[in-house]
Order: sequence, then structure tokens, then C-alpha cells
Amino acid sequence: GAHVFPVHRLDRPTSGALIFALHRDAARTLSQSFEASEVSKVYLALVRGITPESGHIDNPVPKKPKGPRVDAVTDFRRLHTFERYSLVEARPKTGRLHQIRRHLKHITHPLIGDVKYGKGDQNRLFRERFGLNRLALHALSIEFKHPSHNEVVKVVAPVPEDLEVPFSRMGIPREVFEASNSD
Repeated sequence: GAHVFPVHRLDRPTSGALIFALHRDAARTLSQSFEASEVSKVYLALVRGITPESGHIDNPVPKKPKGPRVDAVTDFRRLHTFERYSLVEARPKTGRLHQIRRHLKHITHPLIGDVKYGKGDQNRLFRERFGLNRLALHALSIEFKHPSHNEVVKVVAPVPEDLEVPFSRMGIPREVFEASNSD
């Protein structure tokens, strides 16, 4: 029944870890940590194509729909491949509108299940073959310093069943994405 303050957001079709503060001052401190890139975020993303083993994407994106472009940086590493697709770990250094989705499309590896930046034929293929009925993007963890006692806190969101089952059908071992969270 307490009032909570959302500290950051996920795109509507993205699952995963969120942070809420119970006090206005804590929310302000955490928001400043996000703005200063002092928060570590790890996402899992299933994309079309075989990505490089790792990469650094530095490409400005609009801060708001149809707004001016602002700096945006995402690092990624490939965790697994199957057929002509890759499961990647994405670590956004900034938090911009649809940043991971835009960045992966920018390097010609759009997310599977992305109705805005992806490909409809690929999305249909994954619905029919693997039962993937959603955007294949999951906020696996967020790590930050607690606003009161400054100790490191890591919030982890296990991969939900509506992603884990299709991943299993694709032959992606659970250990692949669980190991990504142990860093």
C-alpha cells in the first residue's frame, strides 16, 4: 500500500528487472546514478543474423519520439548462435528511447518479435516454429549503489517462461543465459 517512485522504465513489450524507490530522495539519487551512467544493466536479446562476437555501438537516438538525437551507447557480446540467429547480451551505457532495439537494428541485427523495428516475416516464423509470441528482449539484471548505505545491489529477473520455452525449442541451453547473469 505504499507509494513507490519508478526509477527507470522498460519498453512495454520488454520483460525484466525494474527499480522502484520508496522515498522521493532515494528516487532522485537513483535517477542521478542512471544519468551519470553509474548503473549497470544487462539485457538478453535474440536477433536476426550472426553478430560479431562483441561490439560497441555509439549511435545517437531521439530522446523522445521525433525529438532531437542524443548520445546513446550500447556494448554487446554474442552468447549463442543457432541457424542464422544470435542470442546476445546487451549492456546499454545510456538509457534512451528504444535504445537496444534501435542499436541492434542499426547494425543490421533487428530483434526477433519487434513489431516496430524488426521484420514481420521473421516474427511470424518464430511464432509458428517456436511459440515466441513476444519481443525477444529481457532486462536480466540491474546493478547499482544503494542510495542510503552505498552498498552494491543487484536486482535479477529470471528469464520468464514465455521466453525460456521458445529458447529451449531453439536449442539454446539455459546455462547460456544463466551464466550471463553470474558476472
